Amino acid sequence: MTLADYRFLDASRWGNRLYLGGWQASTAGTITVTEPATGGPLARIGLATPADVSVAVARAKAAQPAWAETGHRTRMELLLKAAAVLEANAEELIEWIVRENGAIRPKAAVEIAETVALFRHAAGMLTEAHGHVLPSRAGRLSYGQRVPHGVVGVISPFNFPMILGARAVAPALATGNTVVLKPDPRTPVTGGVLMARALEEAGFPPDVFHMLPGGAEVGRALVEHPDTRLIAFTGSTAAGRAIGETCGRLLKRMSLELGGKSSLVVLEDADLELAASNAAFGAYFHQGQVCMASGRILVQESVARPFARLLAERASHLPVGNPATENVALGPLISADQLDRVHAIVQEAINQGAVLETGGSYEGLFYRPTVLSGVTRGMRAYRDEVFGPVASLISFGTDDEAVAIANDTDYGLSGAVISPDVGRALALGIRINSGLLHINDQTIADEVSNPFGGRGASGNGGNIGGPANWDLFTQWRWITIENRPTQKPY
Repeated sequence: MTLADYRFLDASRWGNRLYLGGWQASTAGTITVTEPATGGPLARIGLATPADVSVAVARAKAAQPAWAETGHRTRMELLLKAAAVLEANAEELIEWIVRENGAIRPKAAVEIAETVALFRHAAGMLTEAHGHVLPSRAGRLSYGQRVPHGVVGVISPFNFPMILGARAVAPALATGNTVVLKPDPRTPVTGGVLMARALEEAGFPPDVFHMLPGGAEVGRALVEHPDTRLIAFTGSTAAGRAIGETCGRLLKRMSLELGGKSSLVVLEDADLELAASNAAFGAYFHQGQVCMASGRILVQESVARPFARLLAERASHLPVGNPATENVALGPLISADQLDRVHAIVQEAINQGAVLETGGSYEGLFYRPTVLSGVTRGMRAYRDEVFGPVASLISFGTDDEAVAIANDTDYGLSGAVISPDVGRALALGIRINSGLLHINDQTIADEVSNPFGGRGASGNGGNIGGPANWDLFTQWRWITIENRPTQKPY
């Protein structure tokens, strides 16, 4: 299948346009969608402006009351239809994710499946209680009702553009909000067009959802607009801090899912073959461009050398290439800027005394899976989120030392411990300052129905997903009802 064969994603419908009350020509020109594996153009999409944000938010605000009053079964049916549309067109969507995102096909397939599950899970929210009856005095009905915020602004990143947009868009719509989505300009099709087409085909009302591709100025306008009452942002910690400051000043809700430097701890009694398999997945999945990636791999001193050899052997045999044309384990990094940053961190670590076990080289945007041993506290490979296929190995002596190293970071997203002694692993793991914890697994995991959120520089301590969605996408309203007014002491 070539892009010209697509029906659901026929570019004659959306090319050179943005989704603002339907597909509209842009007043600000277009941006080229580029394939990172080849550097070639894939398509052109309309470029939004801050003025478009004002129009979209105004239209979303006007449409929101009627959408919130739409019966729960109707909203549920529309969400399920959107899931069915995505599932029915999975082949086209997978091809686009592979080519625009640089993803291998299994990653693209997972992204489609999880996005479908997100819409179905959001539909299921509408079968749940929308509030609580509260205790009160005799003759008085008192209850708390979950009510939508109004207009929700969603800003999604490049690495998992469909999932990380849908995990906010779907529950926001389910709970009666309207949405303005700004996808990353590097992945506007998989991060925006696919969502807009699915909602369009499912029959969502006009102005309930808008999609505006653009740069930082468009995101800034969305955050600063007085009528966006919740901002759901996934991206870098630096951008998240700026968004948090603005939302705090404007007294609006925010969900900030930011970077990570997650630790995978391998204890001395671990099966090293299994541990190396987990570490390789945690470090190299989607070229390491995952916020939950195993950014630091802590290995007990007595097994540090054999583990390093096993991981290096695995890394050296992982095929790297164009996932659209080859059967590979790793595709390209998203951009030349990102590749330069990854390589600089690796070279700095080597110059500061780390040992390059394997990798450390690249061709085009294809960076070889890399293992650095002897990583120490003064190195960026120890401290900074790399967002590339680099495994940084750090040895430790005692369990207490492992906890101290794992917590020696501003981040707090995910953590993992591998050991056959589950009690020991859990006792160590619960001392790691992280929002997610996995025993006998690596650090990358998400199952739609779970609350997801980090601490410190990984987020604002809030959660999205599963049981957290009602808390995030609605607010409480307290209501009391009495048959007639009672006499007051005045």
